[in-house]
Amino acid sequence: MNDANRGLLSAPLTFNWTLSYRCNFSCSHCYSREEQAEELPTGDLLAIVDILADKKVPFINFGGGEPLIRDDLFTVAVHAAEKGLNVSMNSNGWLVDRQAAERLKASGFKSVGISIDSAEAALHDDFRCMPGSWLRAVAALDNLRAAGLRTTMSSVISRINYRNFRDLLQLAREHGVHTVYLHNFKCSGRGFKNREELDLTPEEWKAFYLEALAVKNETDDLVISFDDPVIASLPGYDADPLVKGSSCGKLSLHLRPNGDITPCGFIPLVVGNILKQDFDDIWYNSPVLQKMRNKQAKGKCAGCSAYEDCLGGCTARAFAVTGDFSQPDPHCWK
Repeated sequence: MNDANRGLLSAPLTFNWTLSYRCNFSCSHCYSREEQAEELPTGDLLAIVDILADKKVPFINFGGGEPLIRDDLFTVAVHAAEKGLNVSMNSNGWLVDRQAAERLKASGFKSVGISIDSAEAALHDDFRCMPGSWLRAVAALDNLRAAGLRTTMSSVISRINYRNFRDLLQLAREHGVHTVYLHNFKCSGRGFKNREELDLTPEEWKAFYLEALAVKNETDDLVISFDDPVIASLPGYDADPLVKGSSCGKLSLHLRPNGDITPCGFIPLVVGNILKQDFDDIWYNSPVLQKMRNKQAKGKCAGCSAYEDCLGGCTARAFAVTGDFSQPDPHCWK
C-alpha cells in the first residue's frame, strides 16, 4: 500500500446504492432528479451484492430516486441479507403502506428511513412538490413501526425548517422514530439551482449548529445525527469520527443504477464500474479518490486552526460550487 492510502480501510463501510433515478416526487433540493442512467437487470444487481459481500462491505443503504420504484428491491435485499450484509434504505414514504412495510421486514431490512422536512404538512408538501406527501410519510413511519422495523427520519435543513427543527424532533418522538438525521443542505442538482432560495448563509449555519448541538447534548430519548464535517470546530461538538473531514471516498461510496461508482451521490464523477473493473484497483488507485483523501488546504483554509479537524468541510459542496475538492466549504463561517 502506498503512503497515500495509509490508514485506509480495505473497503468502504457503506455503499449508498441508487437502483434507479426514477422517482414519483420532484423535490426542490434533489441532487438526482435530473440524472439519468441505464438500469441493470436483477441478475446484475445480485452479482453486485456478491462482490460487496466478497469485499466484506458491512452496510448497503438503498436510496435514489425512490427505491420502491423497483419491485426487485425485495429480491436484492433478501440476497444481501443472506450474504450477511446489513440492509437499510431511505424513502419518501409514499409507497410504504402496511403491505410494503411487512415485505421490507420480511426481506431482511434492518432499518428504513423516511424523509420529512417539516412538521407542517403544507411546508413539507411544497418542498417536496407533492400534495399529500406529508400524510403519507407520517403513515409510513407508523406502518414500519407496526411491522417491527427500526425507523429513522431524514430532514434536510434549509430555510423552511432551520428555525423549527425542534418540531421535527417532537414529530419523530410521536411516531416512535429511533434516529433523526439533520442533513446539511447540499448544493448539487436542483439544490444548486435553488440554493439562493433554500440555503442558509454561513452565519445562519453556525447559529443553527450551535443551537442544534445544545439540543443534542440534552436529548436522551432520540439519537440526533449530523453529517456535516464543517461543525467540527464548534464548542459542544465532541464526536470522535472514524475519519476527519468528509467520509465519502473514505468510509463510503455511491453506486449509480448502471454499476458506475462515484465518491458519493453528490459528486457526479465516475471512478469506475463495479461489474467491469477490479474493485480493489478502483478503491486504492482511483486518482479522484486519492485527491479527495489527500486534500490540500486552499483559500481561507490555509493556516486555519480548525483545518485539521474539518479538512475543509463538505467536499461535495466545495466541488459543486467551485469545481475544486480542496476549496473551502461555502458553508464555512470562519
